[in-house]
Amino acid sequence: MTAPVAEKPLFHVPSTAHVTAGLHHLGEAERAELVERIKRLLRERDAVLVAHYYVDDSLQRLADETGGCVADSLEMARFGKDHPASTLVVAGVRFMGETAKILSPEKRVLMPTLEAECSLDLGCPADEFAKFRAQHPDHTVVVYSNTSVDVKAQADYVVTSSIAVPLVEHLRDQGKKILWAPDKHLGDYIRRTTGADMVLWDGSCVVHDEFRSWALEDLRSRHPDAAVLVHPESPREVIHQADVVGSTSQLIAAVKDRDEPEFIVATDKGIFYKMREAAPDKTLIEAPTGGESATCTSCAHCPWMAMNDLVSLANTLEDTAEPATNKIFIDEDARLKALTATQRMLDFAAEHRKATAGDA
Repeated sequence: MTAPVAEKPLFHVPSTAHVTAGLHHLGEAERAELVERIKRLLRERDAVLVAHYYVDDSLQRLADETGGCVADSLEMARFGKDHPASTLVVAGVRFMGETAKILSPEKRVLMPTLEAECSLDLGCPADEFAKFRAQHPDHTVVVYSNTSVDVKAQADYVVTSSIAVPLVEHLRDQGKKILWAPDKHLGDYIRRTTGADMVLWDGSCVVHDEFRSWALEDLRSRHPDAAVLVHPESPREVIHQADVVGSTSQLIAAVKDRDEPEFIVATDKGIFYKMREAAPDKTLIEAPTGGESATCTSCAHCPWMAMNDLVSLANTLEDTAEPATNKIFIDEDARLKALTATQRMLDFAAEHRKATAGDA
């Protein structure tokens, strides 16, 4: 049952061309000089770079080379919390910077640009979500990590896609009814997998919502030996064709561990960098979206993730103003509430790992 309380919020989706306009004109020597400057600035600012799997290859490579981290949003935040650096530079989208600040309030959290948003976050405003919650007061509130700190502050649990199914199973076994937000496709997948009693917020990711089942069927017919890897933010008809449904880290592991020589991948194509690193002998094929033309909203790459580049990263690190232009600020009361919901998930995940290790 999908039961939004208002019309779906409208927001502007930027063009991916916004991105690399500043990088394409750089020669190899200029690019190499820019990378060295960023490395020097990271050392001088006592900063560590944490990057999401979906940002540009150059940023993922730079994070690896400088002792940073390339991961999903929660692991990025956990890495930043445990790292001794006093400044965290988060290459991703705004909610990821906020998540880092939730777990590391004492640290300075910067981003290459604060304009990098997320359609799931933008599509679930905190005030409208509060009205939705009020309609279902007897439900346990579980929200996806792709939400603002103000939405997380209203939740009982914050989850990532890798832990959402077992956590909802746990709540189902306790007789709980679930209010889920914001991704309706992920929520539908969890509900079908667990059989839990769930109401879903009407949100979707501009990347994963673009994958087309009919086009995937055609692509599979031309690559019959390929395994299909799908992120559960994708539409149900796409998920039904998957050999593996999982989070970003789970899909990377599947490419490494499975025997198929080819993989059709239905998630943001930024993940290909780590997939190729994990399995350089495998062939990776982009799952088809709405089209490789002006009619395609995302073409399998988040336009906000694409706003992160070497130039914007260097500019952020060069900025000595206080407060810095691209510094993350969050309300302390909201942070503490969001931390409680996030910590519940972390505690559950730790117990779940112990239990599943014991079963192995």
